Amino acid sequence: MQHEAHAHHHAPAATWPMAAQATLHCLTGCAIGEVLGMVVATALGWGNLPTTLLATVLAFFFGYSLTLRGVLRAGVDFRTAFRVALAADTLSIAVMELIDNGVILVWPSAMNAQLGDALFWASLVISLALAFVVTTPVNKWTIGRGRGHAVAHQYHH
Repeated sequence: MQHEAHAHHHAPAATWPMAAQATLHCLTGCAIGEVLGMVVATALGWGNLPTTLLATVLAFFFGYSLTLRGVLRAGVDFRTAFRVALAADTLSIAVMELIDNGVILVWPSAMNAQLGDALFWASLVISLALAFVVTTPVNKWTIGRGRGHAVAHQYHH
């Protein structure tokens, strides 16, 4: 009976709204990590490379944490929830961070902008928006294959 039920299980239909929602979730964690990383690194007087590394690590941390919170709320043990978060978010966050940091890197003077500068906030918003546009099709593709956010989706019910 279990084998028969498993045989009929297939990847979920990947819709654009589903992919956009998954990407927005990812964007939230990335944005929190990026801004917090910039604030901490700026307060400590760090240079561009350590600032970017801290912001990226925190983007992954908060992205994973948001998924972990939702999966744990479904009553799953921590180890399983952690694995689900890694499976659900790693590619999405990696693509988002690659685009976000890449835009900031090539944007003239954006790497040297401070928190009080309009350029800092404008470049951050635009880089995250571009990262959202690029990451949404990636999430649609992974969801359609039963991977990425599809792994965590079963715990949201």
